[in-house]
Amino acid sequence: MKLPADVVSKKNGKHTIQPLSDPKIEAKDLDFFYSEKKALSDVTITIPSNRVTGLIGPSGCGKSTFLRCLNRMNDIIPGTRVQGKILLDGQDIYAPDMDVVQLRCRVGMVFQKSNPFPKSIYDNVAYGLRVNGWKDRREIEAKVEQSLRHAAIWEEVKDRLKSSALDLSGGQQQRLCIARALAIQPEVLLMDEPASALDPIATARIEDLIQELKKDYTIVIVTHNMQQAARVSDFTAFFYLGQIIEFDRTEVIFTNPRQQRTEDYVTGRFG
Repeated sequence: MKLPADVVSKKNGKHTIQPLSDPKIEAKDLDFFYSEKKALSDVTITIPSNRVTGLIGPSGCGKSTFLRCLNRMNDIIPGTRVQGKILLDGQDIYAPDMDVVQLRCRVGMVFQKSNPFPKSIYDNVAYGLRVNGWKDRREIEAKVEQSLRHAAIWEEVKDRLKSSALDLSGGQQQRLCIARALAIQPEVLLMDEPASALDPIATARIEDLIQELKKDYTIVIVTHNMQQAARVSDFTAFFYLGQIIEFDRTEVIFTNPRQQRTEDYVTGRFG
């Protein structure tokens, strides 16, 4: 069957997306180890700019490990090591001269469980700005408002910015964490199951927000929720036992996958 125009099949059966615009992130022959345990094997994928790329697969398949490779969050775990390359705008993020602090400014992250600081709503968003050297109060105030607006929570909190972030609902806390990540102006936003602990209404707000954010950011999201992946992702990668089994446009993955294991997973036969 003919592949979509922007998807190229490799000889070993993997698929890598070659969008018309320049790719934002490219992983090439990536292996990742926790000590001697190999968690990722020969992962090759191209993530296009200003799109939502979903990572799906059963628990322990490597999708969250891969996500954390994209901003080197795995570096904080003793004994881990990487082989292969991850390129951000063509630059190898594992090169010896890479500034990891700057990398994490460019590639922000939102975690599964909302983790607001025990500070005010305002100080949660302003924190990263101050750490990065912002001093002008008016500039900080403007950026805090802009970030809260981008995270679709400004109208709910604008009259209580000095209140504790811990007083917000779970869905509000998660949107606040998104605002905090956006404040430092990343180019890429990584999301590790950002709605898994939220009720359906809050989940819908997060999904609507993702669709808005992709206009300005490249988004990579890990999710166990097949319906969510189908709703929010433009492209989907299916991980299994540390490998990418299939990567394609989301509608192909969910309606006409090329690999039997992909079909078995998305239809609920295992996982």
